[in-house]
Amino acid sequence: MTQHHREVEPVSTNLRHTAEEAAAVVAALGELEPDLDRAAGLLIGALRNGGKALACGNGGSAADAAHFTTELVVRFEADRAGLPAVSLSSHGGDLTAIGNDLDFERVFARQVEALGRPGDVLLAMSTSGQSPNVVAGLRRAKELGLATIALLGRDGGACQGLADVELIVAHPRTARVQEAHQVLLHALCGAVDRAFASKG
Repeated sequence: MTQHHREVEPVSTNLRHTAEEAAAVVAALGELEPDLDRAAGLLIGALRNGGKALACGNGGSAADAAHFTTELVVRFEADRAGLPAVSLSSHGGDLTAIGNDLDFERVFARQVEALGRPGDVLLAMSTSGQSPNVVAGLRRAKELGLATIALLGRDGGACQGLADVELIVAHPRTARVQEAHQVLLHALCGAVDRAFASKG
């Protein structure tokens, strides 16, 4: 029996295309510099005044939320004291209990209610901008007096207009948006390092 094999694009070709596309998206982030400065100001201001950072997202953005808060609690690159930060996407017990007993749409809003205080900052991520639980989290944070930063993709979706500062990566591919979000998160971590680095 003859088997028909579909030709597979060489990995090298795919890698080259991916790298070129990713580089173009990252290069365009320069347009977000004023908003990134504002986001860094909100984050650093909250931490300097005794507040904490909360972060949330779904899927890959959940992993990015955990990565971001770890960089604050431990350190990014500079020698500095640990800073208070909590990923709302990481605690399986909380997530499953809220999803089961209440509603999955409330998984972030409920944690904001429990953990957030005026003076804190919520950093919320959605590569589509359409995540109902991120929308609900941002709205609840605003109601409770938290500062809010949103890292979004495409046209910002349903999340657009809900945060104090929006960093929108206007690209249709989720992978490229997520890569750009990681660059933005690292830029924020670098700003925090410079603000809190040990002197001497």
